[in-house]
Amino acid sequence: MIFTERRADLRRHAGEISFPGGRRDEDDADLQTTALREAQEEIGLDPAQVRIGEALPATRTFVTNYIVHPFVGYVSHPRELGLRPNPTEVETVLTFSLDLLREGYEMRRLIRRGVPIHTPTYEVEGQLIWGATARILSDLLDRLD
Repeated sequence: MIFTERRADLRRHAGEISFPGGRRDEDDADLQTTALREAQEEIGLDPAQVRIGEALPATRTFVTNYIVHPFVGYVSHPRELGLRPNPTEVETVLTFSLDLLREGYEMRRLIRRGVPIHTPTYEVEGQLIWGATARILSDLLDRLD
């Protein structure tokens, strides 16, 4: 699985672990096009190297109230893709195996910006995945099982 660690100085979701993605542009034909464009902009993933699978259910972020429309994309092993973080948005590109993610699962109560949140979390290699990203990941893992 490919994730990004967002830069710590961003206005929204600073320092958080997320899937590559972002806002739809006027020129995007649809949300799938948005997902592929954003992955290319954020981590240098060539859309031609992605086989799109199913769309997962839309998920809302807790604090910023964004609606995320996730798509499953299949790629060869991330090390073979030449991924590189966009330095204006992404601190680093992270890759974790499904086994490591499953092992790192725990339901937790977190407080973010004064808001208590009961959410699935995944702690892997010192990184905490929580919130909308963790809920999307949980849904995907449930479907894969």
